[in-house]
Amino acid sequence: MDMRLPIGTAAIALLVLPLGYQLYSTTSMTPADVPVTQEVIVEPPPVDQPVDITLTEEPADKSADAVANTVAGPATTTTTETEAGRDQVVAAPEPLPKEEMAPDLDDGLMDVEVARQEAPVVGGVVAPQQVQSMAPAGAVTAESEAYVAAPAPMPSIVALPTEPTGDEFTSFDEQRLKAVADEPVSTFSIDVDTASYSYVRRQLEDGYVPEPDAVRIEELINYFPYAYPAADSAAVPFKPSMAVYPTPWNPKTQLLHIGIKGYVPDAGEDKPSNLVFLIDTSGSMDEPDKLPLLKRAFALLVDQLSANDTVSIVVYAGSAGVVLEPTVATEKARILGALDQLAAGGSTAGAEGIELAYRLAEQGKVTGGTNRVILATDGDFNVGIDNPEDLEDFIKAKRDSGTTLSVLGFGRGNLDDATMQALAQNGNGNASYISNFREAQKVLVEEMGGTLDMIAKDVKIQVEFNPAMVSEYRLIGYETRALNREDFNNDAVDAGDIGAGHTVTAIYEITPAGSGAELIDPLRYGETTEAPAAGGELAFLKMRYKLPESDVSQLIEQPVTADLVYGDIGAISDDMRFAAAVAAFGQKLKDSNYGSAMGWDEIADLARSGKGEDESGYRAEFIRLIKDASLLRPDTDVDTSRPEPACIMGTTGECAPQQ
Repeated sequence: MDMRLPIGTAAIALLVLPLGYQLYSTTSMTPADVPVTQEVIVEPPPVDQPVDITLTEEPADKSADAVANTVAGPATTTTTETEAGRDQVVAAPEPLPKEEMAPDLDDGLMDVEVARQEAPVVGGVVAPQQVQSMAPAGAVTAESEAYVAAPAPMPSIVALPTEPTGDEFTSFDEQRLKAVADEPVSTFSIDVDTASYSYVRRQLEDGYVPEPDAVRIEELINYFPYAYPAADSAAVPFKPSMAVYPTPWNPKTQLLHIGIKGYVPDAGEDKPSNLVFLIDTSGSMDEPDKLPLLKRAFALLVDQLSANDTVSIVVYAGSAGVVLEPTVATEKARILGALDQLAAGGSTAGAEGIELAYRLAEQGKVTGGTNRVILATDGDFNVGIDNPEDLEDFIKAKRDSGTTLSVLGFGRGNLDDATMQALAQNGNGNASYISNFREAQKVLVEEMGGTLDMIAKDVKIQVEFNPAMVSEYRLIGYETRALNREDFNNDAVDAGDIGAGHTVTAIYEITPAGSGAELIDPLRYGETTEAPAAGGELAFLKMRYKLPESDVSQLIEQPVTADLVYGDIGAISDDMRFAAAVAAFGQKLKDSNYGSAMGWDEIADLARSGKGEDESGYRAEFIRLIKDASLLRPDTDVDTSRPEPACIMGTTGECAPQQ
């Protein structure tokens, strides 16, 4: 019998046997009575003599106290910080006694701090905690003899980076400061959208600082209802309320506050509504805060409708389709059943769905009422009319024929806020972001009249400042709503619309002439002749609007006179103080170049002073958001000293210190 082994087998055996022995010697349990010496090799420091550190394991029968003494014994080698190598153990500084530590540490944190201070330092860093190795009872391993340091206390919360959500927003620059001598006239379109506030709130509540372009300050301010005096009739659907008061974040400037409230129809008025729900059911909508929330939101709206109203439902996902033909709103079970059967799936064909929705709107068109397509989506349009300008032109043409468009945004990750805003503006409708069920209730129940019942369209505001009284100004927000001066009298230029009961607020920060707070130097060769004081007027307000069935604008004019000036911010209404707090919040959140120096606590105090009755609880929620923002972006280098006296505008244009 041939007992010879193949050469290959012999080679494998020669390789496997040494590996097996090493595996056995490193994993087998060491007898308790055999001392083990493990040498730790350390790179020598840059000195003349090398350093060797050897850890010797004690016998298993050694007492725990003795082991503890060995571990806590003094270091055998000491070097300076600059001489210490990356992996060397160097002497730590003497720990502070407990009584000298911060008095606000509780017992648990005190113990952690003591352990941290007593830990060895490796390469200038506290030694990390060692994981205890598996060993038989009574044995002490080399790893267990290494000092175990408690983790260092967590650092204080600092500003977190913006979450990379994939959402897109229109990029814009902050309104700049303007010299009245150069640009005395400011013109812009109103904005009643509230999507920005809802999105900002969600980001802050989730622990993220929203990106600056997501913060549109006018939408933050206009999110809240204000008790401005309402108009007496639908013929003149609103009237302005104005005041001038000290700026909370700059004692040398003032705020010009302009507020309007839309006419509120009598409760008995019930205009018919022809509504088409255009619902995105693409695959991207398959998330709890998208299609499922959308269904519940529309169910709230349906519950508010009456026998004068009709509802149609169109979906788009891969191919557009009609889910529900025009149906009287009293057939709620049928409508809700159609909503309930919707499911997400497929690619997005948004433009095709829009065309089908408008055809249904034309089919059920009502006279003297509201014809509205309500687009609900996460903002994703992948196929269809590829050119955004063509899509906007299509919506404009339908708007001119009497059918408007509103947009409701849902979810995060695909939200195309820029497209949503553009479509809503071109469709003479609203843009809202439905972040949760409560927001759906606010938009579609509490503000249903303002959402659906338009009382004025193409509303424009123009303010001319008197250079004898005001040297500089800047409009807070409305960056995406700016108009040219000549656009104000051009009825062909589109502008924002206002619904029944809606409130709109605009705030200017103005620098009184002669206050010494000017940031823009006068021109060396500019005109030096002073303009007339115009009877003590600070500015002149003009507003243009069209009634819903008219294409000719109407004009409202009102001067801003000295009797509207308040020397104390506490003397103005709660609504105005609260709106000023929201403006300060938005500026600080955006890291404004002009109004970010006010501290979070000061903003919260101002908001509390203007909270009022707050039946809806929205203002209390806002105050909580200030706290969230302060944790995510703490105040830094904020001057909390007593501010200088504010400047009060005199009747002749002089600046007198506040008493």
